[in-house]
Parts: sequence; C-alpha cells; structure tokens
Amino acid sequence: MDVDGVDPASVTDRIEHTVLGPQTTPDDVIGVLDVAIEYDTRACVPPCYLDLASGYAPTVPLVTVVGFPHGTHGTETKCYEATAAWEDGADELDVVLNVGRLRAGEGDAVESQLAEVVAAVPVPVKVIVEAPLLSDAQLRRAAECVVEAGADYLKTGTGYAGPATAADVAVLSEYLPVKAAGGIGSWVDAKRMFEAGAERVGASSGDVIVREFLDQRDEDG
Repeated sequence: MDVDGVDPASVTDRIEHTVLGPQTTPDDVIGVLDVAIEYDTRACVPPCYLDLASGYAPTVPLVTVVGFPHGTHGTETKCYEATAAWEDGADELDVVLNVGRLRAGEGDAVESQLAEVVAAVPVPVKVIVEAPLLSDAQLRRAAECVVEAGADYLKTGTGYAGPATAADVAVLSEYLPVKAAGGIGSWVDAKRMFEAGAERVGASSGDVIVREFLDQRDEDG
C-alpha cells in the first residue's frame, strides 16, 4: 500500500483503536474515543464500557470482545456475552476461539460453538484464532472452522500470545477478511499487515499509526 495518493479515509476506517487491558478505566475509554473521533477510526473497548462509549461517541463504530482473552467460556456464556454486547451498542464482535479444543483435534466442537455465537447476533463477528499458538495446519483448520461457522472475519490474536505476523495474515486471508492485531505499533507495522492482506488493524497505538501515516503522506506530497 503506497502512501502517495491514498485517500486517508481508506486507511483510518480500517484502524480499530483499542483499549482492552485489565486496568482500563472509563477515562481510558474516553481517551480512545476522542482519538477515534479526531481521526475517524473505529474503536475497540471492553464490554463493560459499551454503554459509556455508545453514549459518548454515537458516530464511532464500536467493537468489543467475547470470550476474552482465552476463549474457554462455555457456549451459553459466549452467546449471552455476544447478545448483551450487541444490545449495549457494539457494532462488531471479536470472539475468541477455543484454542485448546482446536489443538486437541476437536474442530467440530469449535465450529459448532462459533456457529451458535454467530447466529445469536445480527452484527459482524470476527473470530480470534491466536495464530501465534498454532501450527500452519492448525491455523488452517481454525480458519476452516470459522468459515463453516458463518463468521465474517478472522483475527490473528488477542496480542497476549504474541504479535501478528505478515505470514499468518497471508494464510488467513485465503479464507476470509482478516483483522491483524498484536504488536502493531507504527504505520510501518500496519502497512506490512495491509500489504500481506489484512483488511483491518487493531492496535492500542491506533493514534500513532494514523499520525505516522498522515505525516508520511504529507512528506510524499
């Protein structure tokens, strides 16, 4: 993705400025939303702050997480979380796949659970596969499960298991649109993910990414 001549909206709309840490405060969420408003990005916030976020920034597309961070919740719990998040204002959901079951060869169970979550809500669902924990064969099996479950996106990881890689993005993009997340802290990092096939980038440094992109565009201009 060259910077020169690129419409900024085509980049900023693909950035999900994120705050999901265990110490996240309401002020942290407001800060992320202020950035999203300023730069026209999306925002990914904890489910407990969706009411706050949707009231404070009704024009910002809101993403939240389900089964976060390990994906080991039962199906009923994940479906409840998904429904509650949608009702509280989430425009998209990032659902963590059960990596343990997948690695144990229980792909059918993984697919079945994801299908129930997808069916529970009328909004797009991205599935977090924790690519750093998977072999290439397991990564492809995860992608197949997500496709069969009817989800809309694949997401590389939560960030806790390791950074996103261009190689994983390239594999996953063979199956569905991809959100790259984990260790993406600059426009150079984000650009690498986009060039590998990512449609979205999730990052706690969304503001840095956008500013660096705009600065590079101005320099090239």
